Amino acid sequence: QLQLVESGGGLVQPGGSLRLSCTTSGFTWDYYCIAWFRQAPGKEREAISCINNSGDSTNYADSVKGRFTISRLNAKNTAFLQMNSLKPEDTGVYYCGAFRSWNFCAGLRSPPDYWGQGTQVTVSS
Repeated sequence: QLQLVESGGGLVQPGGSLRLSCTTSGFTWDYYCIAWFRQAPGKEREAISCINNSGDSTNYADSVKGRFTISRLNAKNTAFLQMNSLKPEDTGVYYCGAFRSWNFCAGLRSPPDYWGQGTQVTVSS
């Protein structure tokens, strides 16, 4: 059973930064593209960023472009989401997901093949 585990969420003031991590064990990590999703209270889950299996291609939703950076360290089976200039509207549960297909991942519309359990991010003063 493939498992993804997110960490790094918490409470941060507007304008602050957080770095989320997504890690796994039990599958060939560098075979998969990794995406980050978020779900704000009362809203649908949305994809916000994707990175391909080698880490040299990325894509971002307009809502986070220029503020968030996705990266991965395949030697550590870990992906990251660096979040800067956080806003209250960034509040939500953040999930990572693994895709077999780069096209599906990069399109930021499709659900992943595997989900993590989520980590809460709250941006508030």
